[in-house]
Amino acid sequence: MHIPPALKNRKFFLLWSGLLISIAGSQMQLAAIHWHIRELTGVPDPLALGGIGLARILPVIVFSLFGGAFADTYNRRTIIFITQSLMAVTAGGLALLTFMSHVQIWQIYALTAVQAAAVAFDGPARQAIVPNLVAPKDLPNAFSLNSIAFNAGAVIGPVLSGVVIATLGQGYTYFFNAISFLAVIVALLAIGEIPQDLKKASGISLSAMTDGVRFIFSRKIILSTMIMDFFATFFASANTMMPIVARDILRVGEVGYGFLISAQAIGSVTAGLVVSQLPVIRKQGPIFLGAVIAFGIATIAFGLANTFLLAMLTLICIGAADTVSTIIRNTIRQLQTPDHLRGRMTSVNQIFFQGGPQLGEVEAGVVAAAFGVPFAIISGGIGTILAALLIMTKWPQLRTYDGHEPQAIGTAAD
Repeated sequence: MHIPPALKNRKFFLLWSGLLISIAGSQMQLAAIHWHIRELTGVPDPLALGGIGLARILPVIVFSLFGGAFADTYNRRTIIFITQSLMAVTAGGLALLTFMSHVQIWQIYALTAVQAAAVAFDGPARQAIVPNLVAPKDLPNAFSLNSIAFNAGAVIGPVLSGVVIATLGQGYTYFFNAISFLAVIVALLAIGEIPQDLKKASGISLSAMTDGVRFIFSRKIILSTMIMDFFATFFASANTMMPIVARDILRVGEVGYGFLISAQAIGSVTAGLVVSQLPVIRKQGPIFLGAVIAFGIATIAFGLANTFLLAMLTLICIGAADTVSTIIRNTIRQLQTPDHLRGRMTSVNQIFFQGGPQLGEVEAGVVAAAFGVPFAIISGGIGTILAALLIMTKWPQLRTYDGHEPQAIGTAAD
């Protein structure tokens, strides 16, 4: 196995390494929050679990367009430094409340919302900074490595969450997450200055923020991938119901729950490693569509699973399919967007990317409360497949997109 070309770039390597640690902490906290809410309710309560989705998406909807304008106007490295520091403070606050045994569900929602507001500024800056670090030819490799970092954290974090909850207690999952943000902060200090095109800085205005929306609607290939992303994650938000699947259907404890949460990431890391070894990806549109349909099929299979092993296998397949589609859609969007618009494009995408799964958590909670958890998961997989078929009919250019198409300017190689 050769060293991926993006990792030969010192600055990208430092940022990627820091994110690998930080994401593991964030995923540990996310899994812990779902378990914590299940414990605080005392009984299976899909609506309480779904509520965390609203706490995470509403700030993103409100602040994302501001976050994109900030990422195109101000230094992206500085923005990431500030947002990572704020997220560390909120995780520490959640740990303190839990250690004091005063934590209530509304406080979990509130602190989650504050972190989500920070993410609304962090996400556009973090996504848009990648083309400032690596050459265009290495961008698919960089995004596959980012996917590996995210999903390696999503493997390690939930497993650690289950172990830490069972051995040290709930509060330590939040404490360790607060510490993990230091990895990115130290990496940013070591990286130094990062080139960024600020000659066309947008400023912070309504016109500047809506420029990103207008740009996306003028690029059908970008718009179609965003809409596909939203509906796939909206219908197939299986993780929300995982505490109920683990405790009340499969009858496993904290450690088994941690492994179930990590299963998708195991598939994602495997797929990411395979993609990172490919010198070039062609037929990107057909591969993207096939991955989304495979995601829906695997979700249906997960809803039908009645054993721990079968649930693990289907979740691994869900993660692998999701990662392939994520790498391709991120590559398409960044290469087709000029640097001075990347933050705003990413901010709009963040609403789709975050909105799908978070609103999907609410949808899954409502459907599960009415018809049961298995029905909510199975119907979500069916909805994903139907959405993919409708979108490929609406935007046929997605079926023929190859990757040879002309690219936008404003990358590290310019």
